[in-house]
Amino acid sequence: MLLLITYDVNTETDSGKRRLRKVAKVCMNYGQRVQHSVFECVLDAARARELKAKLEKLIDKEKDSLRFYNLGNNYKSKVEHIGAKPSFDMEGVLTL
Repeated sequence: MLLLITYDVNTETDSGKRRLRKVAKVCMNYGQRVQHSVFECVLDAARARELKAKLEKLIDKEKDSLRFYNLGNNYKSKVEHIGAKPSFDMEGVLTL
């Protein structure tokens, strides 16, 4: 399934800047960054729960925000992209 993750981390303090870097790093381990604070992750239900739990532990719930949008398994017909940063086939073969 495709899970779209967005986040807003308060960076007014050094601890907030550290949280922002940690949230981004965790998200990069699970999916593709499509905008500064937006990631697309193709995950099964267990990995999605794992990712949510990790992110929830990182944020300050009084200052930060996480949003998860589950686009399901038929996500290809639900996502339209226009402009810079073309996406790649997240389920395809990775070539270096």
